[in-house]
Amino acid sequence: TTKMTTIQTVITLVATTKWHLHHMEVKNAFLQGELDEEVYMIQPPSFKSSTHPQAGCRHKKPLYTLKQAPRAWHSKITQYLHHTGFKMSKSNNSMFIQSDSKGQLYIVIYVNDLIIGGEHLAHIDHIKKLLSSQSEMKDMKDLHYFLCIEVIRTPYGIMISQ
Repeated sequence: TTKMTTIQTVITLVATTKWHLHHMEVKNAFLQGELDEEVYMIQPPSFKSSTHPQAGCRHKKPLYTLKQAPRAWHSKITQYLHHTGFKMSKSNNSMFIQSDSKGQLYIVIYVNDLIIGGEHLAHIDHIKKLLSSQSEMKDMKDLHYFLCIEVIRTPYGIMISQ
């Protein structure tokens, strides 16, 4: 799980280095993962099989109400981030770091929200396009407010208020 200190650290890092900080929201995140285990449910009343009325329905995709849904979503995005060159933080499995010739980039995942911080706006935009090609996302652009932390850009830098 994402620790509040991780989010605060990334925001502080971005504020002190005058990097860019963006926010993306994943639409229906928990419905996008793949289940690693077999999950069954009874047939819904609107879909009763006349030939097998007692048979159960097997889920291939998670539902929001399944406890496996957050884990399935996290597994999917982790695999994709690894594929695109990110490394998972050793201290927090919801923080990912990419360091290459384009510069450094940080992604913090909190449920269905992504905070993306980095040196170069073009690099952030490129990663946002890659992520959007994998899952439907809403680009919130610059981070302004997240988990009771207000991020205000001023001519003097970034001001953080909680």
